[in-house]
Amino acid sequence: MTRTNHLIELEEKYGAHNYHPIPVVVSRGLGVHVWDVEGWKYLDFLSAYSAVNQGHCHPRIVKALTDQAEKLTLISRAFHNSELGEYEKFMCNIFGYDKILPMNSGAEAVETALKLCRKWGYKKKGIPQNEAIIIFATGNFHGRTLAIISGSTEDSSKNDFGPYLPNIEIVEYGNIEALKKVIQNRNVAGFMIEPIQGEAGIIMPGEAYLKACSELCKEHNVLFIDDEVQTGIGRTGKMLAIDHAGVKPDILVLGKALSGGVLPVSAVLANDDIMLCIQPGEHGSTFGGNPLACAVATEAIKVVLDEKLADNANKMGELFRAELKKLSHPLIKEIRGKGLLNAIEINDAPESKTAWNLCLKFAENGLLAKPTHGNIIRLAPPLVIKEEEILTAVAIIDKSLKTFQA
Repeated sequence: MTRTNHLIELEEKYGAHNYHPIPVVVSRGLGVHVWDVEGWKYLDFLSAYSAVNQGHCHPRIVKALTDQAEKLTLISRAFHNSELGEYEKFMCNIFGYDKILPMNSGAEAVETALKLCRKWGYKKKGIPQNEAIIIFATGNFHGRTLAIISGSTEDSSKNDFGPYLPNIEIVEYGNIEALKKVIQNRNVAGFMIEPIQGEAGIIMPGEAYLKACSELCKEHNVLFIDDEVQTGIGRTGKMLAIDHAGVKPDILVLGKALSGGVLPVSAVLANDDIMLCIQPGEHGSTFGGNPLACAVATEAIKVVLDEKLADNANKMGELFRAELKKLSHPLIKEIRGKGLLNAIEINDAPESKTAWNLCLKFAENGLLAKPTHGNIIRLAPPLVIKEEEILTAVAIIDKSLKTFQA
């Protein structure tokens, strides 16, 4: 038995079966590459769902981690710590908000945004108690907590987990007329949206949609909540995906690449009028804002800025899509994306195994990716990728498609 098979069998026997991974056991990573336990090298084109935008084990981020770990890792928010205030100032200045509320996972940050939105709705908008409504879009993925899945339209997220959170409205993603009808209700407190739906298969709304949504929210005194957990921190060619639309959300949700993939760090940003609705004792987290996370996240953002990774994502993304579109394969239905958040939609039914089997072929040839929604392959390498590596990836995809067809 190979070491790969042994380790996979251990996971199968002792771990919950809530994931279905590609059968590769990764043991090391650096930059855009990872190595498995057998020593094989791969281009990573998933980037831990965009958590390692800065590349695997970026030396500056690892140094920030180890330097801080030798001094203080956790003290809890029962006391002040030496890193938190500087981190909060840095983040507020970078993203242009008065306040930040630090958390750990992306799902926790989304939950925080929902609570903050409701609190604002009662304290500032004057919505009657327990009647606040939050609007979500079809096809969304904001996490897997009970509150979040209440706004989901995916059976795999919702089935057998009810009852769900009440006072949720769902409108069609990309349809401004659908939002207009629902947002007129005086009890609507917020509208949460992904500027590009990553888990849904890199679904992008029309160019004017996000701006129209923002304007509609302002018109009806509703908070526009932007979930940038996957699309933020340079992934789409700008610091935030919403920047392409020239929109500033009322509440900004960040996670994943906020730590460069080193440890869970997330954040919610808003101005005083919203953020100060929450008072001491009303929300928190033992690990949220810990000094280790603050040091790592600060360095992770500095790396993105210093190395101009958003600009590189824009340039490399254009090259990647242009080269992919030169491939003429009947299995390719559509190539789409922005920056280095891209997808190949496979010309087969979602319930088929075609995309999965193609990803197995990618792995055989040295590239790691994984399907979403059955027939869509998400392709999102670390933002440090270079032109030569993009061309290598396209060659692997081309070779895999040809072999797969044969």
